[in-house]
Amino acid sequence: MMKPLSTYPQLTARHRPGRGPGRELRGFLLPFCCAAALLITSASAPAIADQRDSRLPELFRQLQQAKSPVEAMTVEGVIWAIWAESGDKELDRLLAEGTAAMSVDDYATALADFDALTQRAPQFAEGWNKRATLLYLIGDLQASLEDIDRVLKLEPRHFGALAGLGLVNLGLDREEAARDAFAQVLKIDPMNLAAKANLKAVQQQLDDKSI
Repeated sequence: MMKPLSTYPQLTARHRPGRGPGRELRGFLLPFCCAAALLITSASAPAIADQRDSRLPELFRQLQQAKSPVEAMTVEGVIWAIWAESGDKELDRLLAEGTAAMSVDDYATALADFDALTQRAPQFAEGWNKRATLLYLIGDLQASLEDIDRVLKLEPRHFGALAGLGLVNLGLDREEAARDAFAQVLKIDPMNLAAKANLKAVQQQLDDKSI
């Protein structure tokens, strides 16, 4: 069960930057979530929004076949935008408000919004992913893992959640599990530069330990 807001003494009305583990893992990139997904949509409207959208299989095929990081990032942006489509104005408001608050380190507001979002829409994968990102940033790694697990049950192809899984495992000193998570990102999104960089960095850590 999610901890109540009062159990996070590090949260203030305006959280001071630089406190979370995401800012302490030197040499690793934070591709956990897309703060502002590209507003690109296909010509045909989806029957169902979010991670169940009928456009996604073709987009993931394009992602697999991308010839460059720029091409891959364009497709990623479309996928992020679809993942963020809840189909409900109030849910969309909570997602947008929480994401904006998180981007300026107002973690208390973000947590309240994401808590409300996940309670109202437990089948909406992106709500769990955004909260997992926030929990990572404020240092509640176990709770972040639990939310990542919820994301991946709803959307096993969620390359952002898998990247987050790698970062959380690094924060828990589980380098092999982190390596496996970053490798899984690349199976889905072969041109993902952040995953490539993180996989290389964690592999170097493992190699250094084996010497």
